[in-house]
Amino acid sequence: MSATDLPPPASPSIQPPYYAVIFCSQRTDATPDDGYGAMAERMAALAAAQPGYLGVESARGADGLGITVSYWRSLEDIRAWRAVTEHTAARDQGRRDWYRHYELRIAKVERHYHWDESAGTDDPVPVAQR
Repeated sequence: MSATDLPPPASPSIQPPYYAVIFCSQRTDATPDDGYGAMAERMAALAAAQPGYLGVESARGADGLGITVSYWRSLEDIRAWRAVTEHTAARDQGRRDWYRHYELRIAKVERHYHWDESAGTDDPVPVAQR
């Protein structure tokens, strides 16, 4: 399973407020067999099993720049995820082997809007009103 196979948090069942953990990273020069892909899949599956996990969205460009946003019900859930031993080991390996640098931001989502092509040119609708 890849992070993009997980359901995105655009579901009407996910109501604000919730939290977004925004992970922006620049990969080192990677080789296809460096273990990064397998670890990313494992972390996505492990995160999805944690209490308070709501979903993830992720993209990585050919230049190695990636953005992953995971969504959580509370700050306590985020702290608990950070303390998971296997996640700690993956972070250590990432700093050692896979990343040139990264930034991590945590933000509270107060409003969430959704639009898709079936709405035509109508403005996006707040998720709480769907």
